[in-house]
Amino acid sequence: MDKETPLITRDWLAIERTKLANERTFLAYFRTFIVFLGTGITLLKLEFFSEMKSFGIVLLAISPVILLIGLIRLFSVKRTIKKHYKI
Repeated sequence: MDKETPLITRDWLAIERTKLANERTFLAYFRTFIVFLGTGITLLKLEFFSEMKSFGIVLLAISPVILLIGLIRLFSVKRTIKKHYKI
C-alpha cells in the first residue's frame, strides 16, 4: 500500500481479519501444547501406563517446542502485518 493512501473500510477489515486469524492460529498451538503437556504428565503419573513412560517423556519434551513455535509465529506475523501496512 502507498504511504499516502488511506485505508478504506474494506482494507482495514481485511487487516483485522488477518490479525484475528493469527491469534486463532496461536491459540491452536497453545491448545496443542496443553494437550501434549497434560498427556505427558498423565502418562508419567499413572501406574496403569507404566510401559508408556518414555512416550510421556517425549510428549513433555515436545510440548514447550510447540509453544515456542506458536509464539515465534505469532510475533513474526504481527511484525509482518505492521511493517507491510504501517499500522
